[in-house]
Amino acid sequence: MKAEMRLLPRRLRIMFLAKSRNRRRIALFRPILPGANLRDRLIACCGALLGLAVVGVLCSLTLGFVTSAPVLVAPMGASAVLLFAVPASPLAQPWPIIGGNTLSALIGALVAGSIHDPMLAGATAVALAIAAMSLTRCLHPPGGAAALTAVLGGPAVAASGLGFAFLPVAVNSVLLVAAGWLFHRYSGHSYPHVPKVKPEPAHQTVHPPTPPRGGVTPDDVDEAIQELGEALDISREDLGALLARAELHAMKRLHGEVTCADVMSRDVPAVSADAPAGVARRLLDEHGRHALPVVDARNVVIGAIGHAQLVQDAARVVDLMAPAHIERPQTPAFRLLGPLVGSRTPEAMIVDDGGRLLGTVAQSDLLMVLARNALPARRDGDGP
Repeated sequence: MKAEMRLLPRRLRIMFLAKSRNRRRIALFRPILPGANLRDRLIACCGALLGLAVVGVLCSLTLGFVTSAPVLVAPMGASAVLLFAVPASPLAQPWPIIGGNTLSALIGALVAGSIHDPMLAGATAVALAIAAMSLTRCLHPPGGAAALTAVLGGPAVAASGLGFAFLPVAVNSVLLVAAGWLFHRYSGHSYPHVPKVKPEPAHQTVHPPTPPRGGVTPDDVDEAIQELGEALDISREDLGALLARAELHAMKRLHGEVTCADVMSRDVPAVSADAPAGVARRLLDEHGRHALPVVDARNVVIGAIGHAQLVQDAARVVDLMAPAHIERPQTPAFRLLGPLVGSRTPEAMIVDDGGRLLGTVAQSDLLMVLARNALPARRDGDGP
């Protein structure tokens, strides 16, 4: 790169270096949180404004008569950043906010009464607060500020003693969480955050989707976190769901152009619901299939029957058939990898807009989806 730069005229080199420096400066102001955008930041600003204003007004009207401490403490500002800017963070959930702030302030008040040197007391209070929050699963960064405030807050805080942890810290925290819960009902974010363990199904089917057998499992996520050796500000469930979605997008990028219509078997035997069970068994054996579509008089798919259903004792197909896995011909075939490979569903029934049978996609048909991009294109002159 340096050798190439020397070949450029001096003026162009100066312009290039200036643009590089500007790009580095601009990069300093880019959001470091994945998923952050301007809309969410504006929402966070509005949420912090409304939330802290409500907490301040309510505490001024109620706590000013019962405590000498400030009615709104500084750690609530840091709690508001987490609550409104990153509501999905494990550190921003109700128990970390309420428990972390209250427990830390209580520890700070206890340490302040035991250690008279304020610098040593402050450091000890924060260290003990981190340990206590970690053990009680309510780690909350503003809790460190709450512990330090209990030590260095001045005569008014010292006069409150242990009561400072409850009035105003606990009351501030409860009201702030309530304001956040109410605000996020309309902000487009879920709060308290409930991780989406499984990605939303992208295909229409009567069965819930199952993850691909070769996909990322919770055990894989746990092992990766252990190997990383770092604490992440994201829940294990959210991380697993994120990896599953990334895997789905990768499959779409690699195989998204192959549809069910491209790989389905078109001339497939079907059986009517009123047919004897023996007819279904004979058709399965003759055609070497794992399942048959069950259709009505208009060739509309109403179910499926396979060897798993035929082990039961019944006379007619209608008494044995199971719900069919229905897909449309334009559905990308890779979306069937999870439902077909990772479950007992042997085949998907491909139907038109009226529900009439067009064909089926079996597990073996999906090999075409993977092989299409896995194998290099054959060149002229290559051997067989």
